[in-house]
Parts: sequence; C-alpha cells; structure tokens
Amino acid sequence: MPVVQAVVVVPVTPAVAFAVSQTTGAARYRWDPFVREQHLLDGAVRPAKGVRTFTRSRHGLTMTSEYVSYNPPTNVGMRMVDGPWFFAMMAGGWRFAPAEQPGHTVATWRYHFRTRPALIRPIADRIGVWLLGRDIRRRIEGFARGCQDPAVLAATVPPAAVPPAAAKGRGAVG
Repeated sequence: MPVVQAVVVVPVTPAVAFAVSQTTGAARYRWDPFVREQHLLDGAVRPAKGVRTFTRSRHGLTMTSEYVSYNPPTNVGMRMVDGPWFFAMMAGGWRFAPAEQPGHTVATWRYHFRTRPALIRPIADRIGVWLLGRDIRRRIEGFARGCQDPAVLAATVPPAAVPPAAAKGRGAVG
C-alpha cells in the first residue's frame, strides 16, 4: 500500500500547531492550498473521533471522511468514507511532537491509500504517489506559513477550550 509523508518544524508549541491544523472556514482557506470547501457533517460543531467531514479539493474532487482518532495536541487520524472512484481506500494521520528547540513542533503528515481498479494499480499507485506527494508537501508548507500567520493564529481555539459534550449537537463523541 503506497504511503506519502511530509515533515516540517514549525515555531509554535504542539498545542498551537494542532489547533492550526484543525482551523475551519476563512482561517483554513488562508493556509491550506488543497481545501476549497470543508465543513463538519451531521450537526457536529467541532472535530472529534467519529465526526465526519465533507471536503472539496482544489482539484474539484469531493470526499467524506471520518475522524478515527482525535487526540489534542498530539495526533489526528482520518479515513475516507466516500470519495473519488479511483481510491479503494484513503487514510491519513497528522502527528505533532515537541521539537528539540523549545517552543517548536515537528509536524509529520502521512497518507496511506490504495487505488482501483486492481488491473491498473501499478500505474495508478505511481501517479497517486506523485500527485498526493506533491499535495501533501504543498499542504504542510502552507501549514507552516499558517503557524506564523497572525490571522490564522488568532482564529485558533485551544482544543481543550471546547467541552467534549459540545463536540456534536447530540452529545459527545467517544
């Protein structure tokens, strides 16, 4: 199964880096060159394990994904529930760890995918590695800029500031 990964060190703490990664709306669109439209589904008011999202990419493709893990400020994981026909499976994880330099964070973003149909998988996987590799590098570079953008930083809410029960309109997601 192909994997693409990008790593960057940003000059903010893991909590701030995590919060930037979870921004929505105008703040998200300032730093994330991949996302053209994104919102939570099913009445969710903030990300949490089990929450689903809708994303339209800069390519015009759409995907519904689900948070399979949500652990501020260290990591978040997503899996595709519904998306482009050529993905049999798509999942990603973003990790945030303290860097050696105090007040800095190592952000590691990794995507796993499987293409279809199986007959063209050897070629489709190579195209996917190239395309997703380019996109993940652009995204993490945008993320690094966002971690230094006063407008993006002002839009972050520390993840702990929203009570877990407020995660979904119908109660907490566990």
